[in-house]
Amino acid sequence: MKRQLIDSDDVLKELVKDNGFVAEQDKIDAQYQLERAIIEARMKSGMSQRDLAKSIESTQAVISRIESGSVSPSLKTINKIAIALGKKLKIEFVSR
Repeated sequence: MKRQLIDSDDVLKELVKDNGFVAEQDKIDAQYQLERAIIEARMKSGMSQRDLAKSIESTQAVISRIESGSVSPSLKTINKIAIALGKKLKIEFVSR
């Protein structure tokens, strides 16, 4: 029996019609954006997780958990990370 391929764009179009899916997506979007921003800034700066951890007086394991989304860091920790990466933390509310 031949398998039929499913287009991921078509699946996503169907999922976004479901209000429950959209609500769940909204809940995790900010966390995902934070994880990506930290990883991107760290990599652009040429720092390893271990380097970043040392600069904020933490451990590589903590940085790994933050970047993987296993933990939600405090605002204080996020700000320490931003400073260590030579960045300024900016929080902004935007329209949906």
